[in-house]
Amino acid sequence: MPAGVMIPARNMPSMITGNGSVSGYGTSSGLTLGQQPNNVMEGQLHPLEMTQNASESEIARMRDEEFDSTNKSGSENHELGGSGDDQDPRPNKKKRYHRHTQHQIQEMEAFFKECPHPDDKQRKELGRELGLEPLQVKFWFQNKRTQMKTQHERHENTQLRTENEKLRADNMRYREALSTASCPNCGGPTAVGQMSFDEHHLRLENSRLREEIDRISAIAAKYVGKPVVNFPLLSSPAPPRPFDFGSQPVTEEMYGVGDLLRSISAPSEADKPMIIELAVAAMEELVRMAQVGEPLWMTSLDGTTCMLNEEEYIRTFPSGIGPKPTGFKCEASKETTVVIMNHINLVEILMDVWSTLFSGIVSKASTLDVLSTGVAGNYNGALQVMTAEFQVLSPLVPTRESYYVRYCKQHAEGTWAVVDVSLDTIRPSPTVRCRRRPSGCLIQEMPNGYSKVTWVEHVEVDDGGVHNLYKQLVSSGHAFGARRWVSTLDRQCERLASLMASNIPTGDVGVITNQDGRKSMLKLAERMVISFCGGVSASTAHTWTTLSGTGADDVRVMTRKSVDDPGRPPGIVLSAATSFWLPVSPKRVFDFLRDEHSRSEWDILSNGGAVQEMAHIANGRDPGNCVSLLRVNSANSSQSNMLILQESCTDPTASFVIYAPVDIVAMNVVLNGGDPDYVALLPSGFAILPDGMTVTDVGMADSGGSSGSLLTVAFQILVDSVPTAKLSLGSVATVNNLIACTVERIKASLSCDNA
Repeated sequence: MPAGVMIPARNMPSMITGNGSVSGYGTSSGLTLGQQPNNVMEGQLHPLEMTQNASESEIARMRDEEFDSTNKSGSENHELGGSGDDQDPRPNKKKRYHRHTQHQIQEMEAFFKECPHPDDKQRKELGRELGLEPLQVKFWFQNKRTQMKTQHERHENTQLRTENEKLRADNMRYREALSTASCPNCGGPTAVGQMSFDEHHLRLENSRLREEIDRISAIAAKYVGKPVVNFPLLSSPAPPRPFDFGSQPVTEEMYGVGDLLRSISAPSEADKPMIIELAVAAMEELVRMAQVGEPLWMTSLDGTTCMLNEEEYIRTFPSGIGPKPTGFKCEASKETTVVIMNHINLVEILMDVWSTLFSGIVSKASTLDVLSTGVAGNYNGALQVMTAEFQVLSPLVPTRESYYVRYCKQHAEGTWAVVDVSLDTIRPSPTVRCRRRPSGCLIQEMPNGYSKVTWVEHVEVDDGGVHNLYKQLVSSGHAFGARRWVSTLDRQCERLASLMASNIPTGDVGVITNQDGRKSMLKLAERMVISFCGGVSASTAHTWTTLSGTGADDVRVMTRKSVDDPGRPPGIVLSAATSFWLPVSPKRVFDFLRDEHSRSEWDILSNGGAVQEMAHIANGRDPGNCVSLLRVNSANSSQSNMLILQESCTDPTASFVIYAPVDIVAMNVVLNGGDPDYVALLPSGFAILPDGMTVTDVGMADSGGSSGSLLTVAFQILVDSVPTAKLSLGSVATVNNLIACTVERIKASLSCDNA
C-alpha cells in the first residue's frame, strides 16, 4: 500500500459516535507502520508519529508480530488491524501487508552484503535515504538474517543428507561383502557379532598406533624429503614373534660372540632418524634392482647368472652409502626361484628365525634394537638393527661381519620386500672388512601356498684373507651370492614342509611308526646340523679356542668345555677341521659319503662293521635330502652295536653329510615322540662345495664334468668326561691322526672310482 493513502473505512473499527461526531481517532492503530509522515499532504489526517503515540509495550508487541509474520523473501512488512485495546473480536479480521519498493530492497540488499548488523546510526541514515523508519529497517535486517540462516541450514541439511545416503550405500555394500565372506583358514562362512571388550581395546590401540605412525612419518619426511606412507613407529624392543619352525632358539650360548660384534651396541636416539632415512632409500633401491634387467644387470655367457654393471649402477643410484672403500671388491648377484612356502610365513621367518634357516651361511646373528615391530599385526614396517657373521663351512675362508639395519615392507597385496643395508656410514669402524649395500629379497604370492622370491645380494668386501683353494669360489659369487641364498631357502622350505606334513610318506621306512616320532627325529637332526655348522668355519663368533702347536698347518683344532648343557655331553670336547680339493664332481663325493654301503671305506670308528639303515625320512625332492637312522653292526661280537643319526642335504651350490652317534635308549624316546632337546649330540661330517672353476650347475655336475670339489671334514670328539680336566697333548694328537686318516681314505676311494 502506498504511503500516505487512507485505509478504507470497512477495514477500520467504527469511529462515529451516536451523535455523528468522529471519535477515537487519536488512539487508533489503524494506520500502517509503513506510512510516511512527510508524504501526508496538508489538510489530510494528521500523521501517526511512532515515537510519540506508541508506548514501548506496543512497539515490542508489534515487533514480535512482525517477526512471526515475516515473508520468505524478507522483503515484506505487515501491519495489524488494531491495537491490543481495540482489537476487533470478529474472526474474519485479516492482517494487512506492505511491500517495500524494488529500489528499497536493492539498497538494503547491497548494504546487507557489506554490513549485516547495522547499528542505530546506520539504520537511521539508511531509513532517511530510503524513506523508511529505523524500526522498519531494523525489522528488515532481522528478517534477512533469519532468511540467510535458514538457507544456510537448508544447504547443510542437503549436504548431510547426501553424505548419509552415501554412507548408507557403503554400509549396504559392506554388509553384502561380509555376508559372502569366507574364512581364509577353513573356507567356511565368517560370523560378524558384537564387538568384544578386547576388540574394543585393540581398536583403541590401533588408533593410537596410527597417530604414532603419522608422527614418525613427519620425522621421516623431514629427513627423506617426502612423506612416508605406512612408516613404522618407533617403539621399545619387543621379543621375537613365535613361529613353530621346530628348531632350537638362536642364543648367544649357541653361537658365541665375536670381538667386533661384541663391541657394537644399540644405536643412539640421535642415530635413529638417519637409520630411518637409510632404510627407506635402501628399500627403494632393492625393489628397483629386483625388478629391472639390462643394462643394470648383464647375463653371463652361459645364461645362468646375472652380473651387475657397476658403471650403470653408479649412474642409477648416485647417492647410496658412499663410494667403494679402497681395496674392497664388489660382489653382486641376482637370482629368482619359487619356494613351497606361504609369503606371510616366509616374511615371518626372515624377520625372526632366519639365522637358523640359513645356518650354513650365517654363523651368528643378533638383534641389537627393534625400532619398529610393524603395524596391523604383521611385520609391515618392521625395522631392526642387527649384527651378523656370514660364513663358508671351511676353516680356510674368514667370516664376514656386518652391522646393518633390516627393513620389511608390504608394497602391494601379496608382495613384500625385506632389505638389509650396512650402518658403517653412521658408525664407522676401522676393522670392517665387509659392508652390505641394499641386499635382500622381493617376495610375491603364488597360488597353492607357493612364493616367488627374487634375491639381490650386493656387498663390498676385502677378501685378502681367503685361501687360494677358495679364491675362485668366493670371487665367482657362489660362496656368498644370491644363488647360494635362494638355493638354501628352497631346500629349507622343502624340509619345513616335510616337518609339517600330517601323514607319513610312503618313502619313509623303518622303525618310525607314528607322526610324533617322525617330527621329533627331524627336530633332533636339525639341531645336529646347526651345531655342526656353528663350529666349522674360521669364525670369531664361536666360543671355541684354536690350539697352538698342533703340528699340522692345514688342520684347525679347537676345544671347549661343555657344562650343564643337555644337548651336549659334559666334558672337554675337541674339534678338528680341514679342507682340501678333490678332482671329482660334488655330486660324486656327496653320493659316496652319504651311502651307508660305502661307509666302512672311510669311517674308522665303524671298525669295518656292516651299516644298516633303520629309519629313513625324505625331506626334499632330491633323493639325497633325507634323515636316516643307521645301525653299525660291530664285526667284533664283544662290542655292542652303535646307532648313528645322519642327515644328508644337497642343492646346486652346496652339499652336506652330517652325522652323530646317539644313545640307543635316548633314541627310543625320540622315536616315540619324546623331547629331542635332551639328547646329547657331538656332530661330525662333511661340507662339499664346487671349486668355482665353472659357472654352470657345478653342484649337480655328473661324473664326466670338469669341475672339482672342495671338501671340508670336521670331527667333534669327547676327549674327557670331566669338564675340569686338563687337555693332554695325546688327545690332540689322536684327533689329528683321526682326521688325517679319514682324509686319506676318502682320497683313495674316490681316486679309484674316478680312475
